[in-house]
Amino acid sequence: MRIIDACATSAAPIKEHGLLRVLACGAVDDGKSTLLGRLMADAGLVPEDQMAAVAGAGGEDGFDYALLLDGLAAEREQGITIDVAYRYFATARRSFIVVDAPGHEQFTRNMATGASICDAAVLLVDARKGLLPQTRRHAVIAGLMGIRDVILAVNKMDLVGHDENVFRAIVASFRPHADSLGLDVRSVPLSAALGENIVHPAAAMPWHAGPTLLDLLETLALAPRRTGSLRFPVQRVSRSDPDFRGYQGTVAGGRVRRGDPVVALPGGQPSRIRQIVTFAGELEEAGPGEAVTLVLDREIEAGRGTVFACPDNPPACVNHVVVRLVWLSEMPLGTGRELLMRQGTDLVPCRITALRSRLDVVRMAENPATTLGANDIGTAVLETGRPVVVERYGDNRTLGSLLLIDRLNNETLAAGMVVEAVNAAANVYWQRFDTTTADRPSAGRQTPAILWLTGPSGAGKSTVANALERRLTAAGCHAYVLDGDNMRHGLNRDLGFSPPERAENVRRLAEVAHILADAGLIAIVAAIAPYAQDRANARAIAKDVPFYEIFVDTPLDVCASRDPKGLYRRARQGLVSDFTGVGAPYERPQAPDLRLDGTAETPQQEAGRIVDLLAARGHVPAA
Repeated sequence: MRIIDACATSAAPIKEHGLLRVLACGAVDDGKSTLLGRLMADAGLVPEDQMAAVAGAGGEDGFDYALLLDGLAAEREQGITIDVAYRYFATARRSFIVVDAPGHEQFTRNMATGASICDAAVLLVDARKGLLPQTRRHAVIAGLMGIRDVILAVNKMDLVGHDENVFRAIVASFRPHADSLGLDVRSVPLSAALGENIVHPAAAMPWHAGPTLLDLLETLALAPRRTGSLRFPVQRVSRSDPDFRGYQGTVAGGRVRRGDPVVALPGGQPSRIRQIVTFAGELEEAGPGEAVTLVLDREIEAGRGTVFACPDNPPACVNHVVVRLVWLSEMPLGTGRELLMRQGTDLVPCRITALRSRLDVVRMAENPATTLGANDIGTAVLETGRPVVVERYGDNRTLGSLLLIDRLNNETLAAGMVVEAVNAAANVYWQRFDTTTADRPSAGRQTPAILWLTGPSGAGKSTVANALERRLTAAGCHAYVLDGDNMRHGLNRDLGFSPPERAENVRRLAEVAHILADAGLIAIVAAIAPYAQDRANARAIAKDVPFYEIFVDTPLDVCASRDPKGLYRRARQGLVSDFTGVGAPYERPQAPDLRLDGTAETPQQEAGRIVDLLAARGHVPAA
């Protein structure tokens, strides 16, 4: 990585447009360095002596605009970008930091590094080649790194005869890919070699009435980043004299003011801000990106890796994290291997406990996988050796980003973005049932079945399951309840509530229910299972065991009014994410084997109707 000195500028930037950090990315040989060199040259942003030096280096091939950015000897010899180049410049309308990222697959890690600091991206496509897998991979990585504004620059239009149809076809082909990533895309046809539609409109492409590339960059309006509540990762403890103890770091979110209460995580010790100290003197408050020293009103146990946070809205402190990984090493991912995780200012031991899927960057499909190779992107679950303070990457880039490091050779293996902090025990509660092991008879009087009770939280599934188990046990039948919340305290404690994690939760429940049914029991599953496809998969896992989907049909407003665990209230306050019925959908069964009215029937009546179903299907005696 290197920083190239800033060029002289012809006019002072206008403040209202602000600084734009823009990434130039795309496949190798698509012309990124040439494009950026041409942009600065045509805008009059390159000093005359540097232009003269590049002109002399071009030789018989003429002026090579890429040499304005490619500074390494290997880059000039091979004609490719290897390292990330940072160029600082300004026009009369805006200031820029442009990050020139390499396009070769071998240097994907460098591209990911550059993307992590950018606000927008210019994604180049060679008009002759169209969208390549590496082009799509760069778009995915940019999206994972939080970039939402993308300019699709279709380059080398002069080599396809400035054909409008070629341009339109590439834009149309990219649209589904961009939609799946949530990108806001603006498109421009151009030729970096000829300087067309970069700073000045192209006479050869009169069919393009839109702005030039520079116009798009100068006028791009970015959505303001969320500041959120206070997040301050401690980088160093300062002891300038025996009576002074200050905690140094950079504010990663929210604002901190003198007198504010804070909590130190993961320890949980409360304190209050007494001073905010900088080299220039004391401040009354500090905001995101400011490097300060915080002095507390009492001595607490805190050091590097500690996070000071707002006590009213603290971040998660967990041992399990679901992450999106960009695998950067030639050594393939292996689950269970002991690694190190660099996250925020912390360095903790960790291991990958499960690989959920690998992303097909062409079809944008999640495929089952057992490993990741170099440049692959996948979803995995990490287990840390001690609690770590994390947030989703979309909420906080500092606490939501991480690196995985080999413990033996310090090689960086992967860059990761937090998808979910898994702390299942915080939002699920142990459900107690009246029937104990001593109550269950030694011989069964039934044929096995799986009864899957589905419905939103608060519908009454566990209450009905409890009444049903009591009734069957009293009749001398073997039955056992698998409660969704109870399972998340043990077997499923590493799972969160994102759609892929919910799918895995249902799969495990179905597998255990099948084992119980295979042992001759009537397995009663009480779990939300909000997605129809997941319930269909559970039925498939049952194979030849009779499977009955039982819908406890209770309106959401009734469930929310009951709110036995206070989760609806917390979800509506934004304290519980992906909560069914608030932040995540519930797909009602279209043809359940039995529908129970959660408002008009008592749990005992509902249990009786299930027993009637079992008797009618020959699983229990009619009496």
